[in-house]
Amino acid sequence: MDLILSFFTADFLGTPAWFWLSFLGLVGLLLAFDLGVLNRQDKELGVTESLKLSAFYIAIAIAFGGWIWWSMGPTSGIQYFTGYAIEKALSIDNVFVISLIFGYFAIPSRYQYRALVWGILAVLVLRGIMIAAGAALVQEYEWVLYIFGAFLIATGIKMLVTSEGEQDVSKNPVIRLISKRMRVTPELHGERFFVKKPDLQTGRLVLWATPLFLALVVINIADLVFAIDSVPAIFAITTDTYIVFTANIMAILGLRALYFALAAMVHRFEYLKYALAVVLVFIGGKIFWNQMVGKLDPAISLGVTLVLIASGVLFSLWKTQGQVKSHTAV
Repeated sequence: MDLILSFFTADFLGTPAWFWLSFLGLVGLLLAFDLGVLNRQDKELGVTESLKLSAFYIAIAIAFGGWIWWSMGPTSGIQYFTGYAIEKALSIDNVFVISLIFGYFAIPSRYQYRALVWGILAVLVLRGIMIAAGAALVQEYEWVLYIFGAFLIATGIKMLVTSEGEQDVSKNPVIRLISKRMRVTPELHGERFFVKKPDLQTGRLVLWATPLFLALVVINIADLVFAIDSVPAIFAITTDTYIVFTANIMAILGLRALYFALAAMVHRFEYLKYALAVVLVFIGGKIFWNQMVGKLDPAISLGVTLVLIASGVLFSLWKTQGQVKSHTAV
């Protein structure tokens, strides 16, 4: 019993092990509930249902943040909510890319949600690796924070001065590589990622990947690319690995639910990227301020972040009134 108790109370990356196990258990329950109850049968998720499910995930994320506030203190709570808000806003930007990927592979809506939920499992591992690597670097070499800050400022400025062109999914090197190295069926096979079919040359039954598997792989690569912006942004707020990881994962879980509502109105958030750009510049500048002047009050960071994101959303909705959607999800 003492051995078990010492295991749960042991420090892991600066936080007791039972904190980590509790969070991973919560994520597991949410995924099981999502896949096993809400989405037992493949069906198209409507905008209303998407918004309701997203509200449920946001409520869970807020309640979890309240628990962090109570158990770890107000500073940790504020850092969690700041990181969650930034990750949530940055994740909205990849909805259009996910929509393009599904459109390219002609994935019907009734299969999209399950693919997105299963994609979270890979994201958990990929984000975990990135966050652990970032935490190790920051702990060993504190000057790495300056690199994070400079990167965020440069990324924000780039977002302000450049316009994004139409992305061609067919030119993705991952798609070309998998298509050359694996047998891929030209058609979907329901919700299945792999099927057994005869080899075209030998006639033997062999394993083939389906377009749904390719879409899943490319979506997770896109998640990894977006993490290059979001992970340094949260490390600029806090170097607490637990806060960084939980804020990231909670925002991603909610994004999957919100995808179908956002995909239908992503054109309404045309000006949000400029607000996000300013947020990245602010968070990057905050690193230099903290190191050279003094630690900025976390409440100020949260307030500025929320005001900028809310302003970007409201301005976008106002400026795009009456606009017709130019891109539709499959």
